[in-house]
Amino acid sequence: MRHLTAADIAGFEKIYRLNLVNGLPGFKSANLVGTAAADGATNLAVFSSALHLGSDPALLGIVTRPTTVPRHTYANLKSSGCYTLNHVPEALAAQAHHTSANFPDTVSEFDACGFTAEYRDDFPAPYVAESALSIGLRLLEEHHISNGTVLLVGRVEHVYLHDEALRPDGTLDLVALGTATISGLDGYHAVQPPVRFGYARVGQPPVAE
Repeated sequence: MRHLTAADIAGFEKIYRLNLVNGLPGFKSANLVGTAAADGATNLAVFSSALHLGSDPALLGIVTRPTTVPRHTYANLKSSGCYTLNHVPEALAAQAHHTSANFPDTVSEFDACGFTAEYRDDFPAPYVAESALSIGLRLLEEHHISNGTVLLVGRVEHVYLHDEALRPDGTLDLVALGTATISGLDGYHAVQPPVRFGYARVGQPPVAE
């Protein structure tokens, strides 16, 4: 087994290091973050950093890159206090990836990348109409990380999803949703039906359901 030290990683060429470290967590969620500026201009960006932070209240986090250069998503959600997370449909992975291009703030990625901005229930941030699961969040906290990235904590205020994807026990059928997942910086994957286990208890080996 190959062993890489912190010194090894720091010494790698930049793109090689980016590819390696971004792949270390394994498969990650694929979400499109929708925001709107004060003048109504919309922005859409693909994120693979969404994480669960708590269920009561329902809190989710995303991590933004350093704000040493203009970050339209960050500026918009700081201004409005709201943003949306939208699952990336497998069939639209190419369009979702295209949102990571360096578009000027005068261009909406919704329009440039073939997505439809949809406003629902008076929420000030746009949802992706093509997404099978969308979440409206209100910014609660931000935490600055030592490398310049920012962890943004949002409270879930709205969830929209297809009925067939919600199981009786509250779990989600991500296969039915057609949700893509991401590996590294640019790998998009279809999900397969899961192997599910019941609640884990000491002395009782898990059995697949």
